[in-house]
Amino acid sequence: MNQELLRIVDGIARDKNISRDSILADIEVAMVSGARKHFGTDEEIEVLIDRETGDIAAFKDGLQINIKDLGRIPAQTVKQVMIQKLREDERDSIYNEYQDRIGQIISGNVARIEGGTCIINLGRTEAILPKSEQIPGERPAVGERVRALIYEVKEQSNQVKIILSRTHPDFIRRLFEQEVPEVTEQTIELKALSREAGYRTKAAVISLDNKVDAVGACVGVRGSRIKNIVDELNGEKIDIVRWNESSQIFIGNALRPAEVQETALCFELTRATVVVSEDQLSLAIGKRGQNVRLAARLTGWDIDILTPTEYNENVDSLLTTLRSVEGIDDTMIDKFMALGIISVLDIEEIGPEPLKESLELDMKLATDIVLAASKEAQRLSALRSSKPTAAQSVLQSELGTSPTKSGISDLVANNPENEDDQE
Repeated sequence: MNQELLRIVDGIARDKNISRDSILADIEVAMVSGARKHFGTDEEIEVLIDRETGDIAAFKDGLQINIKDLGRIPAQTVKQVMIQKLREDERDSIYNEYQDRIGQIISGNVARIEGGTCIINLGRTEAILPKSEQIPGERPAVGERVRALIYEVKEQSNQVKIILSRTHPDFIRRLFEQEVPEVTEQTIELKALSREAGYRTKAAVISLDNKVDAVGACVGVRGSRIKNIVDELNGEKIDIVRWNESSQIFIGNALRPAEVQETALCFELTRATVVVSEDQLSLAIGKRGQNVRLAARLTGWDIDILTPTEYNENVDSLLTTLRSVEGIDDTMIDKFMALGIISVLDIEEIGPEPLKESLELDMKLATDIVLAASKEAQRLSALRSSKPTAAQSVLQSELGTSPTKSGISDLVANNPENEDDQE
């Protein structure tokens, strides 16, 4: 019995997480290569290793040979083939292991830093934490322990490349699962997340148990649970938002801490027009538009913010324009309002075809409505160029941009968080 061989194989299998049978099969292949090197032939050579005893049997053309008589050069060939095969097996093992763990949090020590990219020692292998996947403002030091999300695993140049992320929204999701038992137990569900790494995150939660308060459970006693997550993220602000099936209620919740007076939803444009009082305007928009931008991503709606005066002006202009079109009565106007259309700018953007289908109009009437709305829209756009809305004024003063006819949602989308200004 060749117990020494089996002991070595078991040790390699344990250390490198490779199956015992794979290693024994590699040894057989390597020995076949060595025998062919020795005999200088491509004749049929077979090597068999007994999985129970470790005994080796070699055959050439059906006749048994003594593998120990092959000599030094074939032995060197066996060694080289074995090293190559073991490396391939280990690479496949690492790939399969971490491929199955994509989306999970892993921890390791910073081994070195190359051009801002952190090389993380995971034990069996190393992973990459690119600068783009690091939280802005973080400066990991060599030897420091880091937790990150396994973002991507791919084979590249005969090696496995494991890419980590601390900026991905799922990193927040996994932290909630670790810190909030109710999330792990699926008593509380994270319905949506929007994040600007290093600055602010909004998380929409719902409780599947009427006895459990979703927001309270996530925050924890005296904020203990959310504090652990915030500490891991180096102070990133986290807003816990109650999710609601009603988009109007959900949008209002997402814009907190601002208080929303009214929300009009235009499903054709996937746009929500939100009315807030002037003293709530800055809260609703947030620093550099961050609050409304995150709320828009969280809810999936473009969000425009108006004061009550501006909202009423838009509606008055819309009513006047519609009443000027022959064939439009108050019942039809009510249908427009029910569609969430509160401005002539909305009609111009929607166009005649959707109006025809949604309101069951003939094409001529739909076209006349759009033409009338376009004329009024040109007047309002010219006016807005010189007199932006209150929300635009607040945002433009922070961003340092010129007045524009674009809505607040366009301004926010075109002016994402500037990391350099925030650090």
